[in-house]
Amino acid sequence: MTSSDGHDSRENRTDSADADDLKPFTWRDIVVWCAIPILIVLVLRLFLFGMYVIPTKSMEDTIMPGDRVITTKLAPKLIKLQRGDIIVFKDPANWLADEQGAGTEYLIKRVIGLPGDVVACEGNGAPITINGVAIDESSYLKPGVEPSSFYFKVTVTADHVFVLGDNRANSSDSRFHQDDGDNGLVPIGDVVGLAFARYWPLNRIGWLSSHHDVFADVPDGTATTSSSSSSSSSSSSSSSSSSASS
Repeated sequence: MTSSDGHDSRENRTDSADADDLKPFTWRDIVVWCAIPILIVLVLRLFLFGMYVIPTKSMEDTIMPGDRVITTKLAPKLIKLQRGDIIVFKDPANWLADEQGAGTEYLIKRVIGLPGDVVACEGNGAPITINGVAIDESSYLKPGVEPSSFYFKVTVTADHVFVLGDNRANSSDSRFHQDDGDNGLVPIGDVVGLAFARYWPLNRIGWLSSHHDVFADVPDGTATTSSSSSSSSSSSSSSSSSSASS
C-alpha cells in the first residue's frame, strides 16, 4: 500500500512537471521564430541580392525566357566588374524599345569591354577582338549564332562597359545603339547587380558562368577613355537593328 501510494505520488509529480513545460506560444516566440528571420531575408534582399525574371531571348541559351536569376548588389561598388560577367542594368537610353516583350526597366547582358578597351568585329563570322586579340566565345554563344553579323569598332570610355547578349541574333545590345549619346556603352553607375545563379525553374537551377577564361589572353585596355575618343561603328549596325530585337 505504501509503495503504491509512493508510485502514484511520483507519477503525479511527473505529470505536473510535464504540464509546466507546456507553456503557451507568446508574442515573443512569434518575434523570435518568425519576424526576425523575415527581417533578415528582407535586409538581404534589399541590400545584398536582387531577383529578376528574364522575359526575352537575348541571353539564350545561357538564360532562357522565363528563367529567374539572382544577382549580388555588391557589384560593381565592392566587386569590380570583369569581362565575361553577366550584369543587370537600368535601361541606359531607351534600349528596351527594341527588346520586344521586355516589360521591365532593366536589361541583362554580358560584359565584353571594360574602360580603355577597343572592341571590334569584322562581321560575317569573324570573331570579336578586344585590344587586337581575338576571343573564342563558343562556350557561351548560342549555337549557330555569329559573334556579330556586321562590322563595328568601339572604344570603351571611362566609367562605362560594352555589353553583348549571348544570342547575338536577338539582342539589342551595345552594337545597336551607337547613336544613343553614349556610343552604345552602359554607364557603370547604371549596373544594379552581377547575376551569378538561376533559381527557377527547378530543372534549370544552377550557377551562371562568367567564362573569365575566354578573356585570359586579352591585355588591359590602354586607349584614351574620355567620352570624345569613342569610335563609332559603321552605318550597317543601324540597318540591322530591327532584325536583332527579341
